[in-house]
Amino acid sequence: MSFTKTVIVAGIVLLAVAIVPNTHAASGPLEKLGRGVANIAFGPLEILIRPYDVNQEKGAIASLTYGVFKGVAYVVARECVGVTDVVTFYMPLPGATDDPEDSGWGYGPLMRPAWVVDMEHNAFNFFYPDEAITR
Repeated sequence: MSFTKTVIVAGIVLLAVAIVPNTHAASGPLEKLGRGVANIAFGPLEILIRPYDVNQEKGAIASLTYGVFKGVAYVVARECVGVTDVVTFYMPLPGATDDPEDSGWGYGPLMRPAWVVDMEHNAFNFFYPDEAITR
């Protein structure tokens, strides 16, 4: 076997070992990778979500000004966090635990909410059908 094939096989084996979910953690490398890809792909939705939140709290004028700026800032932050999650999915990061009150290293989210669209921002039951939500 040539040296190149050996390096490729060793890399695949190391990657497979690295992404095996940690049995005592709530989230693992695969969830972190998926969260990163979702943040990169759906991050621009923050431009719609943040003005909606500001409208609910402060009204329409604030939503059209401050809400849009807040949405753009969240898009930038969400994209950066997504790239960080994808690049470092195989290793835990400091301060990224599943519990925001906990300290230490983990595979948890770097940004809250962890996913772009959560239960509160489920417009027209698009992402989470009513039948799937149990409260």
